[in-house]
Amino acid sequence: MTMRAMVCVQPGDPDVLRLRDLPVPEVRDGWSLVRVRGAGLNRSELRTRQGHSPSVTFPRVLGIECVGTVAVSTDPGLPEGTTVAAMMGEMGRAFDGGYAEYALLPNALLMPLTTELAWDVLAALPETYLTAHGSLDALGIVPGAGGRLLIRGGTSSVGMAAATIAAGYGMQIAATTRQRRKAAALTALGVEHVLVDDGTSPAVWPEGPDYVLDLVGADTVVDSLRLVRRGGTVCVAGSLSGWALPGFEPVAMIPSGTRLTAFHSDTLKGAAGAAVLRRVVHEVEAGVYRPNIDRVYALEDLAEAHRYMEDNRATGKLVMTP
Repeated sequence: MTMRAMVCVQPGDPDVLRLRDLPVPEVRDGWSLVRVRGAGLNRSELRTRQGHSPSVTFPRVLGIECVGTVAVSTDPGLPEGTTVAAMMGEMGRAFDGGYAEYALLPNALLMPLTTELAWDVLAALPETYLTAHGSLDALGIVPGAGGRLLIRGGTSSVGMAAATIAAGYGMQIAATTRQRRKAAALTALGVEHVLVDDGTSPAVWPEGPDYVLDLVGADTVVDSLRLVRRGGTVCVAGSLSGWALPGFEPVAMIPSGTRLTAFHSDTLKGAAGAAVLRRVVHEVEAGVYRPNIDRVYALEDLAEAHRYMEDNRATGKLVMTP
């Protein structure tokens, strides 16, 4: 039995993503076969495709997340037909991920769900909303506490999810975008101050924000530390500008009393994130949260999806449904 998969044959431009017929993986102890119904696209996959993940060997089926149904189970608690989501845990890196019709995944990564959401909507949620929730938790933001939040990289999928959640918490929110045409999308989520990122420091409040969620990463971290009010907190949870910060000097660059933290979505993989994801699904079903989908692609169009993502044209989440 074969399946279609989009294989990254070697590091390079989007053309290194090739549609292939591969054998459907055989189950083994501790792993179950999932029929992939949808997968969110992520910039980490783009960077892996570009060759910036030294631990990844090629050819590789990318995709750090997916949703679908259990096709063959090795876990009595996950019977065949169960709707599941999975993300991280070296998906699409150490082993093949979600860019395929089937994925063989560790049982420990599978998060069972009960929902009537469409597959493309469900696929937009796991990595994006768990990262947003985890980042706000890392900042110390709780419902009803108030305060001023600046989101750098606001029209990324995580930025839009964080804005949605924070608006529900009653935060004052400012967010940056590099493209003025995307401003309305942020305003619709409850962002009060939309700032076009022109390379300068995005000052809004004279005293500075209480919190900065920095999804741009390496290029803006030091500026975010200068910008946040003294005693405030900066959380780095994205790498739109890369992963490394050469020459970082913590004592010189972190103002006294200011806190720098980070969030990595691997923290909420599997059982650790299942309850949070179920709450997210409930909020989407209730119309409180939005999936913020920009485009939905077919499996065979993933190279074009990577071009679109690489050109920074997306406002929100890109999703693949095979």
